[in-house]
Amino acid sequence: MASIPYRQLFINGEWREPVLGKRIPVINPTTEVAIGDIPAGTAEDVDLAVEAARNALTRNRGRDWARAPSAVRAKYLRAIAAKIIERKSELSKLEVLDCGKPLDEAAWDMDDVAGCFEYYADLGEGLDAKQKAPVSLPMETFKSHVLKEPIGVVGLITPWNYPLLMATWKVAPALAAGCTAVLKPSELASVTCLELADICREVGLPAGVLNIITGLGPEAGAPIASHPHVDKVAFTGSSETGKKIMTAAAQLVKPVSLELGGKSPIIVFDDVDIDKAVEWTLFGCFWTNGQICSATSRLILHQNIAKEFIERMVIWAQNIKVSDPLEEGCRLGPVVSEGQYEKIKKFIATAKSEGATILSGGSRPKHLEKGYFIEPTIITDVDTSMQIWREEVFGPVICVKVFSSEDEAIELANDTHYGLGGAVLSSDRDRCQRVTEAIRAGIIWVNCSQPCFCQAPWGGNKRSGFGRELGEWGLENYLAVKQVTEYTSSDPWGWYPSPSKL
Repeated sequence: MASIPYRQLFINGEWREPVLGKRIPVINPTTEVAIGDIPAGTAEDVDLAVEAARNALTRNRGRDWARAPSAVRAKYLRAIAAKIIERKSELSKLEVLDCGKPLDEAAWDMDDVAGCFEYYADLGEGLDAKQKAPVSLPMETFKSHVLKEPIGVVGLITPWNYPLLMATWKVAPALAAGCTAVLKPSELASVTCLELADICREVGLPAGVLNIITGLGPEAGAPIASHPHVDKVAFTGSSETGKKIMTAAAQLVKPVSLELGGKSPIIVFDDVDIDKAVEWTLFGCFWTNGQICSATSRLILHQNIAKEFIERMVIWAQNIKVSDPLEEGCRLGPVVSEGQYEKIKKFIATAKSEGATILSGGSRPKHLEKGYFIEPTIITDVDTSMQIWREEVFGPVICVKVFSSEDEAIELANDTHYGLGGAVLSSDRDRCQRVTEAIRAGIIWVNCSQPCFCQAPWGGNKRSGFGRELGEWGLENYLAVKQVTEYTSSDPWGWYPSPSKL
């Protein structure tokens, strides 16, 4: 498969050319060759999509979607999941061509996409049974209950590192809750999200429930964030863009949930099995070609094992298969674009100029003349003031600091503006618990790094954002709570004297 299907914008259940007729080339990061293009939506297209979503939300007084029985919405989510599995091979290859991740990873992602739709079908189906939950009151003359209702039309803006999966993390719970949505995937990897639109057509999802606008952030994403008829924005991406979305939403006092950047630590104590710990350390940073917001890219390593651990880590890293991501056994493909490639090379060059040692990797693999490939890179002799320690690289680059005490390790771990993830590797369970409680982050892994399950909450604190996705928390993201209180006494309230008795 050398090219991608020609797709248009997906608005109100139909394919439409963008109003201004613009398109964006899709570059295969493995070959650096254009393999097609995607529509470049603008504010005019966003207006049409939001109107379609608003109509779908309120059509038939909401009974067609927002207020339909939750089992009706669950049926569509399950149908989408089934189609994802049916088209798994095709979708996986499209993901590889679009963003460069190894084929085995892309196939795993498609399983997760289907699983996420299934999970939220089940969770959403239970919503009706939980409605009218009673509230205990101190006065017998009143009774109260709570309704959970869809928050409305939601704008979903998603990244390029897990194109279809990150979109699903938002689309599945939003639709399960009864919201209607406008999805804007990253312009760097939108192809599988447009295929999701095709799947929605196949399963007969009601028109306007999910609309998909591809395009550049300033031209298509910004109008969603600032749109007066979008009730909430959920965003995954860089902290800088997150700030802009917060600013736009604040003008309308619009709720947002943000999953932003990270510079996550992985602390390795001296009582580990070194080879097991090395593999988890490398997986925690080099998985998805190093392009993970939660990447444990700051290795904090106990001094007693530092020399042996680093030597073993270099051997393991040099054994990672870097190749065309469609090639069998590939474990590291190209980064997503030329822009990202140049940015990562600049990070490595700056680290070297600041006095760090590029111990392994750091450049293009010698056997690959084309493509945005960077060897898995290990950097030592790092100072905490260095850019490589403080800023998110979003590539296959890990930096190393050595520690001598538990307190020092925790201090190093928390020495960051971010707070998305963190990991601790040790055979001492009590120590793992202490460190878990001490690291200021939304996700902590013990004796592993990066496992993610749609049943467990995902999100961070500090400059990594706020709000939680996945699990029941992901569904709550798209629900508004309504209090209903009823006066049940047959007696008058009696606060004011009745005029008839004066």
